[in-house]
Amino acid sequence: MGDVGGRNLPSPCVVVLVGPGAAGKSTWAGEAFAPELVVSSDRLRALVGAGEDDLAASADAFALLEEVVGQRIGRRLTTVIDTLGLDRERRLNWLSLAREHGIPCVAVAFDTPAAECRRRNRERTKRIPADVLTAQLKTWARVKNELPEDGYDEILAPRAVRVVPEAFVQAEQAVQRQQAAPARLQFGLQLSSYTHKAGRKTTGEWIRQVATRAEAAGFDGIYVMDHFRQIPQVGRAWEDFLESWTTLAYLAACTERVKLGTLVTGITYRNVAHLGKIAATLDVLSGGRAVCGLGLAWFKAEHDAYGWDFPSVSDRYALLEDALQLLPVLWGPGNKPWRGKVLDVPETACYPRPLQDPLPILLGGSGDRTLRLAARYADAANVFGDAVKVRQKAEYLKAHTEAGKQPPRLTHLSTTLVGKDHQQVNELVDRLRPRNQDPARYAATVNAGTIADQIGRFRELAEAGTAEVMLSLPDLDDDLTPIDTMAEVISAFR
Repeated sequence: MGDVGGRNLPSPCVVVLVGPGAAGKSTWAGEAFAPELVVSSDRLRALVGAGEDDLAASADAFALLEEVVGQRIGRRLTTVIDTLGLDRERRLNWLSLAREHGIPCVAVAFDTPAAECRRRNRERTKRIPADVLTAQLKTWARVKNELPEDGYDEILAPRAVRVVPEAFVQAEQAVQRQQAAPARLQFGLQLSSYTHKAGRKTTGEWIRQVATRAEAAGFDGIYVMDHFRQIPQVGRAWEDFLESWTTLAYLAACTERVKLGTLVTGITYRNVAHLGKIAATLDVLSGGRAVCGLGLAWFKAEHDAYGWDFPSVSDRYALLEDALQLLPVLWGPGNKPWRGKVLDVPETACYPRPLQDPLPILLGGSGDRTLRLAARYADAANVFGDAVKVRQKAEYLKAHTEAGKQPPRLTHLSTTLVGKDHQQVNELVDRLRPRNQDPARYAATVNAGTIADQIGRFRELAEAGTAEVMLSLPDLDDDLTPIDTMAEVISAFR
């Protein structure tokens, strides 16, 4: 049955408590899980009857329990079933429901010694009748041998358990690997929102404080989205949103060490030769810290709003491939003409040239066609996803890079909500989530976890081939402490 210590369970999951009365199931569930996750037969007996000990209400209570459990599992919500769990038909039905909806299902076996159960029962105000408890203990002796045959994903002993987003299920083991043999990893802060409580008159000061705080915390780069109005994934169209390259120029004057780049410049937004001039100027003024992020551009509504053409996917890819070839020529010596599939530049003059040789190009996007372009032309490729997907992307890049040439650096972008401990993470999730969104789903969307959780997640990404992780902090407002909290994560990779 396997006695385990602290254990991370994936969200959502179904947790079936199994054991005789007075074995500690309800006490353990109350300590390990939020009350709204626990479906208790005793509480439901109190709801439909005169109290938790109203045995006459048991049938109605269990009918209601089955309905509640079915509804919660059908909505893919974490569900902790707090009953005796000794009825195998009921257990198998819950397991079948979990399988039907693609949710992991674990059993927690309360193998509390019979003498201890009897002692606890004697101390109760309302005791289980002695003969009833004896019958439960006898049934438990049989049931604990049945559990391995039920088919659960795991059978756990009642130790410390947390339900966490999938990204953190293996975090504890990854933290141990990081402590034993530290991996190096670079960290970038992505700015995706410019709304803050003090308002737009203080935006310059706010962003300066963010940048200097990030630099002091150990971030290696600061990156900004290249849009002209806020994207729907982050906020509302009319929220304040700064132009990217102008913002980077301002940050160059506010910082001393961090790289400065876009994640990523939409290829349709600017004349490509002009973009090359902008990036070269930033590199010179920042002392050689510019990163030129490029991407296919996807936000049609933004193009329509500004009166820009929004070419077909194939036309945008042709423009992107031309840009990937033109920019290094533009940043190099000479003034020769250049002609590609869709671009024609009579003079590739760009003086002063960038200080970096080459000025790094980062290509954003996880699709195969984009990754093939990255393998051929880019210095870095930025992708999304968990460690398994990142490893697949790293292998794809390696397979499509010319023999004798190094594959591009792999970078990874994610939203990251970090708290000092599990309690603070829960508080942050509850404060920041949309009111109509399940807390667990929001937590998964923003990768909400503790400092240790994040160290484990980033260790797994490093093992998958990531050289740099870029983070968007969803709770970054006038309070800049999330940056300081991230400093503790970053220090684990130094």
